[in-house]
Amino acid sequence: MRKPPVILDTTLRDGSYAVHFCFSCTDQRRITTKLEDLGIDYIEIGHGMGLNASSYKNGVALQTDTEYLAEAQRSLKRAKYGFFCIPEVARLDDIDMAHNYGASFIRVGTNVTEVPTSEPFIQRAKKLGMTVMSNYMKSYSASPSEFAEAARLSVSYGTDIIYLVDSAGGMFGEDIRAYYEPLKYALPDIRTGFHAHDNLGLAISNSLLAADLGFDFVDCSLQGLGRSSGNAALEIYAAALQKKGYPLPIDIFELQRAGKQLVQPFSKKKQIEPLDVICGFASFHTSYMSSIHKISTKYEVDPLELIVAYTEVDVVGMDEVLLAQIAQTLSPRQIVPGDYDFTDYFGSEQMRHHAEEQTENRLSAEAFSGSYIKDSAHESGLQTPLQ
Repeated sequence: MRKPPVILDTTLRDGSYAVHFCFSCTDQRRITTKLEDLGIDYIEIGHGMGLNASSYKNGVALQTDTEYLAEAQRSLKRAKYGFFCIPEVARLDDIDMAHNYGASFIRVGTNVTEVPTSEPFIQRAKKLGMTVMSNYMKSYSASPSEFAEAARLSVSYGTDIIYLVDSAGGMFGEDIRAYYEPLKYALPDIRTGFHAHDNLGLAISNSLLAADLGFDFVDCSLQGLGRSSGNAALEIYAAALQKKGYPLPIDIFELQRAGKQLVQPFSKKKQIEPLDVICGFASFHTSYMSSIHKISTKYEVDPLELIVAYTEVDVVGMDEVLLAQIAQTLSPRQIVPGDYDFTDYFGSEQMRHHAEEQTENRLSAEAFSGSYIKDSAHESGLQTPLQ
């Protein structure tokens, strides 16, 4: 049996979406020191959108980046800690600041289609001697060969680890393999990581397959706490790895207690949310949910139908002009109060600065027609109310 992947815990970063970015430094200290005691070597902290993200637009964190970093520097003795970093949100000086507070790694998150924006951030972090992970958000929006070519770019900038990211939680095991194998063929020496979301209930099985394939890092969070339907639950993943025979040196009994005591009080476990499921089904990133809410309400259409229709055109960006045009092609549908809960969706890291630029780059409004949506849905075999 090969060695297990390194587990990177993202309870405090991705999990911050689920608690409205309200982890305190005290919460962080209790969680991180317990994770360190349990043998977790990599811990991601901070706002869900990373460095310099705390704002009214993106969600105001309870404490500042420097406060989170200073607390980690004080309380952690062995485990490595780091921050997420999104170009156009973070500043290069933020990487310097994180390094000064002892952060040993930076995770540079870009859409897989926008890798060149990461170059100055990767180079700055490498100049400081930090480990750099390139997280390709919405990895599924590129083909496996395009993904491998993007990885070549990141490697040329100096990155250490390439991450396959299932942002919408809709990838299957065969998809994970389809991206991994060409990547390792093109770059056999590159280290790899996998970040799952659980919209279709596949986070654990996909993460187990990642271990079997040979991914070097796998992300988890206590109680599966994370954006949308959450991430791979650390308590379950560790137990499953041990059951499969991986020599994972973690006390899984103590891990269960830690998750229940430290994180379950924050977790507002909900029943199956239709919006989450359809996001996984359609590969739609939940950071755009405010646009779906606004446009579906304005035109009195079913948000589920609107999500599916929009992703027939674009799975990368959000253009509200185009979204409104699509909404006008759908049949009006009376929505009963309580059908959908939009209150748990936060973050705008995926929102583009210029809707006009998106339209030009992806599909012009003039070229759009309602028949395109219906034809595309028919060709893809999606069984939706649009047909």
